[in-house]
This record gives sequence, C-alpha cells and structure tokens, in this order.
Amino acid sequence: MDKNHFSQIDTTKNVKSFGFLADGKEVLCFTLNNKAGCEFSVINYGATLTSLKIPVYDNKKTDIVLGFETLDDYINSYYLPSPPYFGTVVGRYAGRISNAEFSLNGKRIFLNKNHGEHSIHGGILGFSRKFWKLISFSSEENPSITLEYVSKDGEENFPGELTVRVTYTLTEENELQVSFSAKSSEETILNLTQHTYFNLDGHSKDIANQKLSVNSNKILETTEELIPTGEFASLKNHLFDFSSAKFCPVSIDNTFVLDDRIAATLISEKNKLKMTITTNQPAVHIYVGGNCFGRIKGKENTDYHTTSGICFEAQNFPDAPNHNHFPSATLKKDEEYNHQTTFKFENI
Repeated sequence: MDKNHFSQIDTTKNVKSFGFLADGKEVLCFTLNNKAGCEFSVINYGATLTSLKIPVYDNKKTDIVLGFETLDDYINSYYLPSPPYFGTVVGRYAGRISNAEFSLNGKRIFLNKNHGEHSIHGGILGFSRKFWKLISFSSEENPSITLEYVSKDGEENFPGELTVRVTYTLTEENELQVSFSAKSSEETILNLTQHTYFNLDGHSKDIANQKLSVNSNKILETTEELIPTGEFASLKNHLFDFSSAKFCPVSIDNTFVLDDRIAATLISEKNKLKMTITTNQPAVHIYVGGNCFGRIKGKENTDYHTTSGICFEAQNFPDAPNHNHFPSATLKKDEEYNHQTTFKFENI
C-alpha cells in the first residue's frame, strides 16, 4: 500500500505513518480497539504486531508485547547477531531447516543459509522483512485487519509463487485471533507463525514470576545447533515439564508436541491476567532468551534483557521437510494453507 492509497482507508483516525522504506514505500501503523478496552497495533512491514494493550485489575491499560517505536529500529534489529523478530509474521518456513536444504518431488532444493550452515525463519529476507499490502481494515465490532504478501517463485530459493494473507481479529471477548491462508502456484513447503514476545506484567518488566503451563508430553530432541534429530524426548521428570503450571524458564528454545488445541497458558499474578493460546498447529515452539538482548532499546526507552518476554510460536515442526514421520509441511499446487492461532486474555 503506497502513500497515495492512504485516503482509501475509511477510518484514518486509526491509521498513522510509521516511516518510509528505502524504496520510498510508506509503512503504516493500524490501531484497532474493541468495546472491552483492548487495543492492538500492526504495521505492514512484516505484518508486525507492535503493541497489545490489555486493561488489568485497576483498569489501566498495560502493553504486554515487546517492540519498537520506529521503523528504523525494526529494520536494524535484523542486523543483530541473533535477530529477535519482534511481533512479526515468520515465513516461508518458521524454525530451522537443516543444512538449508530438503527434497521435494525428487528434486533437491538448496535454500539461502542465514543461520550458520542452516536456514531459519525463511532465510535472509523472509516475510518478516517484507512490505505487506493492506486488503481490508474494519473498526466495527470484532475489529480486524487483513494483510497480503506475494512471494515470488524462487524467493530464497523456495519453489512456487506463494500468496499469503494474515488476518488479525480482536474479538469482543478479548481474543486476538491470528488467521493465515496461503496458496502456491506449484508444490512447495510452508510453515508460518506469529512471533510476538509476551510479558503479562508489561513489556518493560520481567517474566520470571509468571506461571507457564503447556499441554505436551514430549518435545523434539535436537542437536547442539538445535536441529531436530527426528527423535522425541519425554517430558516426564524433565526440566521443561509444564503439564502443571510453574515459573517461566529463564532460557528455553524448544518445540513442544501438542496434545490438544489448547497449547499453553501464561498467568500473571501481579496483573491478575491469564493468556490462553489455542491453535490448529501440531506444535508450539517456546522461546526465552537470546544473545540479541542487552543490545536492544525498545518502546518507552526500555532496555530489553534475556527475560523480558516469552514467545509462543504455534507452527509445524522445524525441519519437517527432512523427516518423513513429522507432520507434512508440503503445500500442493492450489491447495489452501489454513493456520489458526488465538491468544485469549482473561482477568482472574
């Protein structure tokens, strides 16, 4: 959506400029509110969720997601040693692909390497760094926004022209619904996720005292480089057994195999706030930490650190194209990809 399309949006009071890309395209910030007092903002650079404000026990709105205040900060974050991917849509393939290669229909595909010898989160210029077109924007009941990106055949060496849409809907029941759809001109692989870091105490706080539970009995076993071996590790008597709620880990980068559509819950006793994540995906990758922190100045001049936020990446298994017994990540020609993840917020 270029600058001269700004006037085509009916409710411009909820739209503001967020800066310009090097090619002159204007990035816009869209803010949506529901009747319960929740609001969120999205920019069409990376279809990125920049803020999510929830009324807590004293009716004060708390911004519970990490992010930046300027477009330059988002752009520059991808040049850090370990980019945080704050709030963005990740694709074509969320997570790692071993040696940045896989086979499809008997043909070996070699992707761009952007994580040592491997590919991660779509490659060098994944969907997180793309300009997304505005398709629809509604500020009525259950406000929503739909953005679209068309990934050309061969982009990052992935086959097929892929048309992706993401819709963010804020329901009147305080649910943030994230819906992905996609179609490809030829058979390809696809694994999308939403990569927001949450902190129910507020984005400038620490997650250490929040309680986490995950509906999972096993995680993917990985190498030291966090590449799946193809085996599973039981969570019985495991450090990461969150079948009953316990404090958030200070460091985690693991894929949990889900037993139920209800993937996980996070509870802040301080703000008396509960978040429940539900998804139709087979896994949730949970991430806390990263060597990028300590070098990032976020919103409201906040110094983000290793326990500033926790990321719930609802998705297919990392490296699934290289493991036949993992859920298939293949999207056939003209088949529709359907991914639904919901973040529900309740005062407790």
